[in-house]
Amino acid sequence: MSEAALLSIVDLVKHFPLGDGLLAKPTGWVKAVDGVSFDVARGESFGLVGESGCGKTTLGRLILRLIAPTGGRIEFDGRNIFALSNTEMKSLRRRMQIIFQDPYSSLDPRMKVDAIITEPLRAIGHLTRRQQQKAAAELLEKVGLQTADIDKYPHEFSGGQRQRIGIARSLCVRPELIVADEPVSALDVSIQAQVINLLQDLKEEFNLCYVFISHDLSVVEHICDRIAVMYIGSIVELATTEKFSIASRHPYTRMLLQAVPLPDPHRKTAPFAMEGDVPSPIDPPAGCTFHPRCPYRFEPCTLEKPPLVEAAPGHRVACWLNSGQGLGIDE
Repeated sequence: MSEAALLSIVDLVKHFPLGDGLLAKPTGWVKAVDGVSFDVARGESFGLVGESGCGKTTLGRLILRLIAPTGGRIEFDGRNIFALSNTEMKSLRRRMQIIFQDPYSSLDPRMKVDAIITEPLRAIGHLTRRQQQKAAAELLEKVGLQTADIDKYPHEFSGGQRQRIGIARSLCVRPELIVADEPVSALDVSIQAQVINLLQDLKEEFNLCYVFISHDLSVVEHICDRIAVMYIGSIVELATTEKFSIASRHPYTRMLLQAVPLPDPHRKTAPFAMEGDVPSPIDPPAGCTFHPRCPYRFEPCTLEKPPLVEAAPGHRVACWLNSGQGLGIDE
């Protein structure tokens, strides 16, 4: 773990068992996260992108220890969170929070906004009721709502307003790390822009570190400093945002970039030759998991999984095309 890193993930694995019942012997395993490693620096916005089912949300929940791993470790500020007791973890949770994807199901419809936002404070138990109410009112203003909204119920708000309440709740205990799990995917495009700008402003004001999970590349490129691309439980490319769009090296990353709609109707992109469907994480292909769909595959791709190695300063790729064993994509 580097000295500047707030979060360090090392060889993280999460396999879910398949079976007919609670006591049944597993008949197989879903390899949701399969050997992921990366660091996130203090104050950094780190993006995780990929198709649905690639393991992004599972990875986000592992970071917060909402689920237990099959293997590997996660260090937060130098401490292995999976080695902590429940009491130690409860104290650490003040420093790490989550923004959920669905602004409707993530808010209790029976609770008023005041109770929703201050729920983390009540769990900690260090503030009086008056102090909690004052904190909730201040946070409502920070996220663009009015203090009068504090006595309302979730059904009285739009989807964008509900997500702002969820953001206020995540900020209530002044965390250092926030895992944002598809925080704008359920919102209209115009509302998405407002919420993204809000998240950027809050990052600067509170010196936050984001792990931003999304399938929308345009959103991630707008808000993140570095971006990691996941495919069937593994990271296949990791680069700074500047290098990501202009110097991507993995064929899957290029496919994702070319699939993004362009706002200019006169600007065209070359079609990317893709084959087949996304393989199942229950039985992923041998070698590189992307090779059945890759137009550049050659023999090493089918035999061994490529490691995530540095192809250029600050740019890591898991692809045999960039290992010296075969021609590069641009050659």
